[in-house]
Amino acid sequence: VNVLDCGTIEVTDLDAFSSAGDWAGQSDTLTDTCFLINHPKGRMLWDLGLPGMLVGAGKQTIGSIFVVSMDKSLTQQLADLGLTPDDIDYVSLSHDHFDHIGQVDQVPNATWIVQEDEYNDMFRPADAAPADPDLVALWAPFRSLKVQKINGEYDVFGDGSVKIIEMPGHTPGHSVLQLMMPETGPVLLSGDMYHRTESRELRRVPRFNWSEEKTFESMDKFEALAAQLGAKVIIQHEPADIEPLGGVIR
Repeated sequence: VNVLDCGTIEVTDLDAFSSAGDWAGQSDTLTDTCFLINHPKGRMLWDLGLPGMLVGAGKQTIGSIFVVSMDKSLTQQLADLGLTPDDIDYVSLSHDHFDHIGQVDQVPNATWIVQEDEYNDMFRPADAAPADPDLVALWAPFRSLKVQKINGEYDVFGDGSVKIIEMPGHTPGHSVLQLMMPETGPVLLSGDMYHRTESRELRRVPRFNWSEEKTFESMDKFEALAAQLGAKVIIQHEPADIEPLGGVIR
């Protein structure tokens, strides 16, 4: 598994990341990470990072609390590995927020594996409550991908090595990724179940989560699975988890 740098997110006020109200006024720098899963039966990108237009644009402010930047696009990072976007067979997202979907335009020929609950959150019936128009614009390119809808738990390559597991709360179809690695053993990629080490230790739920109740249920499920597997947990936005990997999980 190649660990790809899909941007940096400076959070100027962490209050939005804890409904308990205990992080107001604090700031932090989060990493935005994508993962390239290399399997004999194909290659899959897990999460698609910040929008590619950020490359070379310096720091940009999004909304009221996010300052984002990105040094290299997914296509450039694939080229560094001797690959092109056409080498990517599948893409899958932990969820549909702006910092996980940004470079879908770079992998137009991949098959999108998506939880039906998340698909329905992105592409809503006309009578449903509308989504954030900025997100709707970012979601639009997903309509042109080949789509494989899943529900719950899905074994991507059929051998148990890569499993997408639905754990809703952050969004209706939020998922985590379970990997069985030859050297590291079981690994769980958190999606946005947690954003920081403290999020996990203190069980903090962002104010912007879709459902706090479902988030707590999913946290319980996640921790039970991690304990059962003896898994290495990687919080995808936590630099302290990402930097020691040195760009690869074996």
